Amino acid sequence: MLFLQTTFVMQRRTLLKGAALLPVAAQMDYKQDNLFGCKKKTLKPARLKEGDTVGMIAPSSSVSAETLARAIANIESLGLKVKTGDNILKSKGYLAGTEKERLDDLHKMFADPAIKAVWCVRGGYGATRYLPQIDYALIKKNPKIFIGYSDITALHLAIHEKTGLVTFHGPVGTSDPTDYNRLHLKNVLMHPSPQYLIPQAEENLKNEGNLYKTEAIHPGKSAGKLIGGNLSLLSAMAGTPYGLKNLKGCLLFMEDIEERPYRIDRMLTQLLQSCDITKAAGIILGVFEGCNPKPDENSLSLMECLTDRLAPLNIPCMYGYSFGHIKNQCVLPVGIQAEMDVQAGTITLLEPAVL
Repeated sequence: MLFLQTTFVMQRRTLLKGAALLPVAAQMDYKQDNLFGCKKKTLKPARLKEGDTVGMIAPSSSVSAETLARAIANIESLGLKVKTGDNILKSKGYLAGTEKERLDDLHKMFADPAIKAVWCVRGGYGATRYLPQIDYALIKKNPKIFIGYSDITALHLAIHEKTGLVTFHGPVGTSDPTDYNRLHLKNVLMHPSPQYLIPQAEENLKNEGNLYKTEAIHPGKSAGKLIGGNLSLLSAMAGTPYGLKNLKGCLLFMEDIEERPYRIDRMLTQLLQSCDITKAAGIILGVFEGCNPKPDENSLSLMECLTDRLAPLNIPCMYGYSFGHIKNQCVLPVGIQAEMDVQAGTITLLEPAVL
């Protein structure tokens, strides 16, 4: 009888001890789930070579046949061949076809061994609608270059979060094929080097518009893993399984277009309250084209808004780098280590983004 009582007491103590540890375990799991791509092991795609075939898809909004022809010519000017998705000319209002049609093209391009990169023809709207239906295991099994910007931000964040694949925030098929764009695309995607100083576009620096002027919001120099994209998408995805979470050790890059300062303020405030930006290694802002207030509007200027929201974070932050909805834009690989230097106004990739 004494043995049974002793055994019962020991079992009860063990159960209570285990129960006491449950909140701790739950907290540990929560923290682990909230470590974004900055802690994730990266998966690099193979580099492109001249003569390779890339798959072109419309994962968001639609394009006309004329626009598609121009986009194909743009990519072919890089010495590449283009295969278009079966549904690339489909249209459903502001969408490039149904979710299934757009997903089918995305999946087929990643599954096709003859396709060496997946290139988005344009952004627009619609990529967030089917993020839960993407076959991330298929993408992880067939890693390849994936490139685009604007609404494609949703796919960059989701794919990197779920697979660790390095993707590329850069020109879409319809982007102007400038000398700067061509040079930078080739240097990052075709001819990688151990370290690469991303050059500022001279044409951007000479632009008379004040939104093209580079400015230091908070001085400093830091390194971390690149993550980011279009600000509207980053804020829209906050709170979802694919949005930004703990940014510790990350260099966060952001850009937008045609958003008034109060909207920029609202989106930055949403990010400040939904993920701990204060732990980011630094913030890199592109050119926010068309984001100043109207002449007679009672408003903060764009720079006043950005400074008001970001300078108090006391982390390196600079505005005006050559990316965004602009003619001359660089390629930023999502998921690799880079260094920013606010005083020098430079970004340096610290490792190759492709194999």
